[in-house]
Amino acid sequence: MSDFVSEFWNFYVIGIVLVSVIGCAVFLWSQGSANFTVGKTTGHAWDETLEEYNNPLPKWWSWMFYLTVFFALGYLALYPGLGSFKGMLGWSSVGQWKGEQQKAAQQYDPIFQKYQQMDIQAVAADKQAMEMGKRLFLTYCMQCHGADARGSKGFPNLADSDWLYGGEPAQIVETVSNGRFGVMPPHAHLGAETVKDLANYVRSLSGLTNDAVRAAKGQEAFMTAGCVGCHGMDAKGMHAVGAPNLTDGTWLYGSSEATIMETINNGRQNKMPAWKDFLGEAKVHLLAAYVYSLSNTK
Repeated sequence: MSDFVSEFWNFYVIGIVLVSVIGCAVFLWSQGSANFTVGKTTGHAWDETLEEYNNPLPKWWSWMFYLTVFFALGYLALYPGLGSFKGMLGWSSVGQWKGEQQKAAQQYDPIFQKYQQMDIQAVAADKQAMEMGKRLFLTYCMQCHGADARGSKGFPNLADSDWLYGGEPAQIVETVSNGRFGVMPPHAHLGAETVKDLANYVRSLSGLTNDAVRAAKGQEAFMTAGCVGCHGMDAKGMHAVGAPNLTDGTWLYGSSEATIMETINNGRQNKMPAWKDFLGEAKVHLLAAYVYSLSNTK
């Protein structure tokens, strides 16, 4: 209701709610005081022989309906439901959520803070900490990286030793805390033939089947078309900009010629959301330790 700028809407909602609830009670009362002729029909008939008897409502049913009306009025007096009226108990879903958060913080914050004082490697070696880290991962990270953390097309595998931005503890904390935004610019302007040459050269770097003639041309294009600016002269990538290593067997989108050409032509954009503000530093520390453990404590 706070979104409405006019107090008219507050009273409008209150009126509709009260008229609806009280109207049900009035209608029920009117039916109870009406004249009925037991055993006689109203004269209405359907499907030739289906008739409606003119009998009063059962008393037990009427009283149950009255009870629902009394319950509704009592509920509206105690809890929010009448426009901007907050209810006599002052309850709100937000207030309950904050209370639960505060209660949980009192119980769990000391545990998180204990692990926050430890370095990432020590936390990663702690069995209880890793159980907590795994639950955090399954709650906030598995939607993209999978329950086994092995990722999928466009989402990195966190269980191997290949890292776009680096796998050192501080780098993982930075990634989880502030997120990442990776951009591979499109290069369709190079022309279809040059793009195909580049794709063959990239495949040759990791020992995949390729056209040697095209790969030789692609190597020259790789050096002159701006690719080395991110991937380096040796094509091993750079953690600073999140450029992948093109010489290993790890592929984020796939290694086929068609897929590589699609990447070169259209570019790629990936975003890893930031979690520091939502989870807090202590939980980020624990989550980073869990991610670190996936490829370092086996």
